[in-house]
Amino acid sequence: MAEAEKTILTNMCMVYDGNRILVQDRVDKNWGGLTFPGGHVEKAESFTDAVIREVYEETGLRIQSPQLCGIKQWQTKDDARYVVLFYKTDKFEGDIHSSSEGEVFWMEVEDFRNAELARDMSDMLSVFMQDELSEFYYYKDPSDDRWKYDLK
Repeated sequence: MAEAEKTILTNMCMVYDGNRILVQDRVDKNWGGLTFPGGHVEKAESFTDAVIREVYEETGLRIQSPQLCGIKQWQTKDDARYVVLFYKTDKFEGDIHSSSEGEVFWMEVEDFRNAELARDMSDMLSVFMQDELSEFYYYKDPSDDRWKYDLK
């Protein structure tokens, strides 16, 4: 039987309204740029409750029925598995407001890929948008020790 491994659980949610998506201009020196709201799953919190809470904290919107649509994962430097659960929903209420995480605003989907995105966010969008994709997998290439990723 395989050993259990330390795991860090987080989420990200694409809130959409027709062709518009809610984006966050993330203020973070390690991963800044346009992305979707999200954050860490707290101890003993359900994944669904966590994404609902994070979207509310960062945008002011109360989302309903978030649908799991993919994952992103990689091994951290201290050998923990970092997992980001991707959700999407078009069911929400409330008025948007920004938070300390960054400014939030609506943007047309077609304008998103050409904007200043957080690293690899354009390819992550493919997992959110394409039903045949479900995973964004980071790995270190043993031949050159550089980070690469596959969409699966």
